[in-house]
Amino acid sequence: MDTTAQTGKYLTFLTGGEGYGLPVLKVREIMKVMEITAIPQVPAYVRGVINLRGKVIPVIDLRLKFGMPACDATDQTCIIVVEAAARASRQSMVGLLVDGVSEVLNIQAAEIEQPPAFGDGVRTDYMQGVAKVKGTVKILLDIDRVLTGSELDGLAA
Repeated sequence: MDTTAQTGKYLTFLTGGEGYGLPVLKVREIMKVMEITAIPQVPAYVRGVINLRGKVIPVIDLRLKFGMPACDATDQTCIIVVEAAARASRQSMVGLLVDGVSEVLNIQAAEIEQPPAFGDGVRTDYMQGVAKVKGTVKILLDIDRVLTGSELDGLAA
């Protein structure tokens, strides 16, 4: 893996007590939690949709997507609106419900390692890498792989 391609600015946030990072260029907006309209017959991690200036955007609860227990929203809970690839030719806006945003970090290649191997059956393709910054570990997410193209296509339908 070439970590120089991953060097750059990352928005860091907390979910389930763990630190994560998203490339800043994928982030469109950070907003307080607003009313989320539930949608029937969707996976549990899909909290519903929001109306963002006339555009309907699905909201994914990252805690549930990553198999963590649900928790009540606090005043730190927010929605990170990101652009993710639904298909090679199309981008979709998706809201990620997270426990709180930390900061924007400039992460260098020397601070990034490959995701550890956990063995067969453990999916880690959604991780770009693991960054060691300021004495902590941040899991760098590839948002285009957190949700597969077919999942995004299903949400956009």
